[in-house]
Formats: sequence, structure tokens, C-alpha cells
Amino acid sequence: MPDLLFEVDNHIATITLNRPESYNAFSEEMIMKWIEAFETVRDDDSIRVVIVKGNGKAFCAGGDIKAMQAGEGFYRSKEDITSTGLARKNSLWKKIQRIPLLLEEIDKPVIAQIHGFAMGAGLDMALMCDIRIAAKSAKVSESYINVAIVPGDGGAYYLPKLVGIDKALDLLWTARMLTAAEAKEIGLVTFVVEDEELDSFTRSYAEKLANGPQTAIRFIKRAVYQSQKMDLRSALDYISSQMAIVTELDDFKEGVDAVVNKRKPKYQ
Repeated sequence: MPDLLFEVDNHIATITLNRPESYNAFSEEMIMKWIEAFETVRDDDSIRVVIVKGNGKAFCAGGDIKAMQAGEGFYRSKEDITSTGLARKNSLWKKIQRIPLLLEEIDKPVIAQIHGFAMGAGLDMALMCDIRIAAKSAKVSESYINVAIVPGDGGAYYLPKLVGIDKALDLLWTARMLTAAEAKEIGLVTFVVEDEELDSFTRSYAEKLANGPQTAIRFIKRAVYQSQKMDLRSALDYISSQMAIVTELDDFKEGVDAVVNKRKPKYQ
């Protein structure tokens, strides 16, 4: 079986990390297939929502600690990814870091479905997603400091945006393990559900988005993220342009008619 599974069903893509014997720690194959999957999601308009999850007992353990112990880098590779600082940088820049860069190009909802452990870069892969749904028993940690390294895949960028600078530094400096409830309390995850409801809740949430007005959903995502980098005048100018477009679409007419007539809308 490949180290990452990718399937599309009823407009919902599911990316499943598939190294359960290693708690879904990174492999080179996993990273490359992850990149390919996100490129497909970005370019295929029939895909409306993405779910990222892990097989086995964990969401993702991040870097492969056994490969690190053997001096092989953050994952095993046939290429030289360890002998120099540049080689180690490129193992991140050309591979692992392609994932957050690709996510920035995807305007469709991306949902992380978290169970078991999400550690270090594994947690950060969830932080890159738009929505994080965690099982009640899940535990998360920014565990980099335990092996005296830094968050190399974007954790230092995403974490403070979600929880604030002081809490981000605390989590990164101490590698403190959080329960799902604790993670939700500080804004690290969006929803916490009973373990046995994780699959059904996530799927139901994804289906609701997949059946919604797609242009409006994608424009909303763009507006939220891009507005973080704009002043108020620029953000308002940008959103008024989006409004001008969506009010010309059939989805707008369908949505208004459905509200007036108290029925469920049927978007194209």
C-alpha cells in the first residue's frame, strides 16, 4: 500500500496518511504524494472540499524520529538530504514546505480530521488546514524542542495566528501536550467530538460545504485570508468586487428564492 491514499467521492477528496506502523510519520513517498494530491485538488474544479486524516492510531507524528536518529534527516531519502546545511534546507524547501505553499493556492475548504496524536510537524500540517475537527481522546503537541529543533514546516507562522504570540511561544518552548478540549479552549482546534462520531461528523460537515454555493465559499476563503494582509480600505474594496460578481450568479438567485420560499436550495 502507498504511504498516502487519495480518493474523491461525491466532490469530496480524502487524503489519508498511510504509515500506521510509524504513527504516520513522514516518508519521502508520503510527502511527494501529498504534493501531487494538493496539486490535483487545486486544479480539479470538480473537487469542492478536502479532508486530511491518518490511518491507524494517530493523525501524524511529523518527522521520522528513527530516520533522525540514524542521521538520515527528517525522512529517509535516496538523495543527499543531510550532508550540508543546504541539503537539509532543501529537504524542507523543495519537499515538505511545498505543502503549505500549495495550500495557499487552494481556495476550497480543507479540513483536518485529528485522532490519536498530532505531534510537531504532524500538528502543523493540521494547523495549515482551514478547519480542525478532533476526536475527544486526541492529543497534540508542538514537540520540536524535545529533539532541539525548530518548527521547520510553518508552525511558527500558523500557530501564533491561531492562539496568539504568548501561547504559541509557550507551546513551542515547552512541548506541552494538550488534550483535545484544551486545544479547543485556546483556539487550536475548531470542533471536538466523541471518538466514535469523528468520521461521521467530519463527513457531514464536508458534505454541507460541498453542497453549498461554491463560488461564494471560495470567495469567502480568499477574502478571509487575504484580508489578514490588507488595510481596511483595501479589504473593503476587495470584498465589494467579490459581491459584484456573486450577485450576478444563478446561485444568488437560487439562495434568495430558497430563503423566501422556506425550502432547501439546490446550487449548481
